[in-house]
Amino acid sequence: MAVPSPGGIAPTAPAPTAPAPAVVGSSLLAAAAGGAPLLLRQLFDADTGTYTYLLADVASRQGVIIDPVYEQHRRDLSLVQELGLELVASLDTHAHADHVTGSWLLHEATGCAIGLAAAAGAENVTLPLAHGDRVSFGRRFLEVRSTPGHTNGCVTYVLDDHAMAFTGDALLVRGCGRCDFQQGNAHTLWSSITGQILTLPDSCLLYPGHDYTGRGVTSVAEEKAFNARLGGSATERDFVGHMENMKLPHPHRIAEALPGNMRSGRPRQPEPQASWAPLVRSYAGLPELSPAWVEAHSGEVALVDVRAPEEFTGPDGRIPGSQLLPLPELEARAAELPQDRPLVLVCHSGSRSALATQQLLKAGRQQVANLRGGLRRWRDEGYPVETGAPPAGA
Repeated sequence: MAVPSPGGIAPTAPAPTAPAPAVVGSSLLAAAAGGAPLLLRQLFDADTGTYTYLLADVASRQGVIIDPVYEQHRRDLSLVQELGLELVASLDTHAHADHVTGSWLLHEATGCAIGLAAAAGAENVTLPLAHGDRVSFGRRFLEVRSTPGHTNGCVTYVLDDHAMAFTGDALLVRGCGRCDFQQGNAHTLWSSITGQILTLPDSCLLYPGHDYTGRGVTSVAEEKAFNARLGGSATERDFVGHMENMKLPHPHRIAEALPGNMRSGRPRQPEPQASWAPLVRSYAGLPELSPAWVEAHSGEVALVDVRAPEEFTGPDGRIPGSQLLPLPELEARAAELPQDRPLVLVCHSGSRSALATQQLLKAGRQQVANLRGGLRRWRDEGYPVETGAPPAGA
């Protein structure tokens, strides 16, 4: 059954035979059998050991994200924006017990669908999923396979060509999700793994929801051979005996995570916003502002140009009213920076000013931002510059 099309999700279309143009600045995974090129990013949250996955169809630039983490939503949103993607859906493999999903925040920012198994019974889900459903993005799709046992609502997302699958906590690298709480059942998990995941082609890459030792991917063939709990000659009796005697402590964030995930990550109170400007975090984590906002609020901020003096007075020009403070001198001359207004750092492209922004943030200056794209973008967008020596006393 194809999933209905709210939130931009449409039934799958056949993959083209010719490769599509690449997304600028991104690496591609070429799909098997002439399928449409695919972008894949594996992201990591060190606090919870959670992997998040961003997939996109290169030609249409439509994408989905799997298992986003609440605290990392700015990072994830920045990556989506920097790659020029349309986020079709934020998908979770299950209602997590160790972290709160970032799905609601991504939905609020982009309008994407919130996808989760209907069996999880969570609120705010706009795309309730069941076994056999498909979630399409551009010319690609993910097949939904129900894989309960860790929880009732666990699903595995399988790429259309069976080249990769995203197993959440059902199957981990050389392990699997626990079965001792939240509707867990070892017999059910055995059936899910052996019947829905290990029946995929041996070459199929398996991407887990978690790992704590840096293992980011495995394969069906590897887990069949080397997974100590269910691989090799292990039987269901062996597996159940192992799982029922693990005696693990409950996840330390379960009291926060489960209620949060039953709301699909929707916070009880709106997140506080920066009070002085509509900051956008780059994928590198830096606060940035657009030239349009800076121009409209030029009287409310102090513009600090960190280029060399010869650049400041050279043919590239400078933003009117900006203060010259070269990057190599920034730390020693920090006392010269205005204290009564927020600072916006400027250079030619936004590179040196990004470093200056980092330095000032580390020094404890809070109201600081980088001018996104630097003077070059400022000029390209038609905002005024001045050249030559600045007026005396400026």
